[in-house]
Amino acid sequence: MNPPKTDARRHHDPDVRGFASDNYAGAHPEVLAALALANGGHQVAYGEDAYTDNLQNVVRSHFGPTAEAFPVFNGTGANVVALQAVTDRWGAVICAESAHINVDECGAPERVGGLKLLTVPTPDGKLTPELIDRQAYGWDDEHRAMPQVVSIAQATELGTVYTPEEIHALCEHAHAHGMKVHLDGSRLANAAATLNVPMRTLTNAAGVDILSLGGTKNGALFGEAVVVINQDAVRHMKHLRKLSMQLASKMRFVSVQLEALLARDLWLRNARHSNEMAQRLAEGVRAVHGVEILHPVQANAVFARLPHDVSERLQKRFRFYFWDEAAGDVRWMCAFDTTEDDVDAFVAALKEEMAR
Repeated sequence: MNPPKTDARRHHDPDVRGFASDNYAGAHPEVLAALALANGGHQVAYGEDAYTDNLQNVVRSHFGPTAEAFPVFNGTGANVVALQAVTDRWGAVICAESAHINVDECGAPERVGGLKLLTVPTPDGKLTPELIDRQAYGWDDEHRAMPQVVSIAQATELGTVYTPEEIHALCEHAHAHGMKVHLDGSRLANAAATLNVPMRTLTNAAGVDILSLGGTKNGALFGEAVVVINQDAVRHMKHLRKLSMQLASKMRFVSVQLEALLARDLWLRNARHSNEMAQRLAEGVRAVHGVEILHPVQANAVFARLPHDVSERLQKRFRFYFWDEAAGDVRWMCAFDTTEDDVDAFVAALKEEMAR
């Protein structure tokens, strides 16, 4: 049988690289190969397929014997479903003011999840037990949304990383107040690679109850998962996933991507590489007079401050975003496919624009 003819054509230059987001990268070739492998024949829909079943074993190897994975479409969906699963209708979530759930999800936790976010300013994106206590009160006050969950991101929105000891202290403190702990792990792989520890060290071993496990930013085409660690803390996950429009009918194509990343070491190889490219970028930037790096470079993000006009000119050569345009702050992200040549070309362009 001859293969079908197609009018599909490439509409972009595959050699173009940017530093705006790790979401700009394509899918890793090993992930694409896994998708092709899963494509033949029929499999039961809505998660009763062989790939989703096998994913459970893979996830337990990383997050312990009680872990259960619920594949979803995207990170916002994962966060909303996870937070709904550990809160009541009157519940509230304590998080950093800079948290993705607060700043970059269009109000989805509040409008879709029906949650109140209790935010805390943090200098580096990281919560501490002392910072949590600014919002951890009023459980018997019917006039105040009840704090029921502490949500942290690993790595944070500012590119910083919690140590295992810091997460353990947060979990102990939250649990002592009767609260659960959610971890937004869209870049959990990057944090684990930086610290050179298994992902379990930062999650189930530290006391995390539920996490949003990232795939897209680390080489998947699409798809994340809610991973339930503490089964006693979670209710109605299957129903919440469907209610929140995160139940994929052809779930095998989400599950097989996560399996490709997690079953061996692809997740770690990709994360280590993007982290290394961020370190290379930071080293190059530090040599440029007039450019200030704002936060420790601990994952695959570099935050910097430079003259506004320089950033605008540089954006015409490489795509990236302002983080705080009024202050001149920008964010540069590296991905699994960022090369040394990409980084060196960007640093050279930065030097040229700063010299103008």
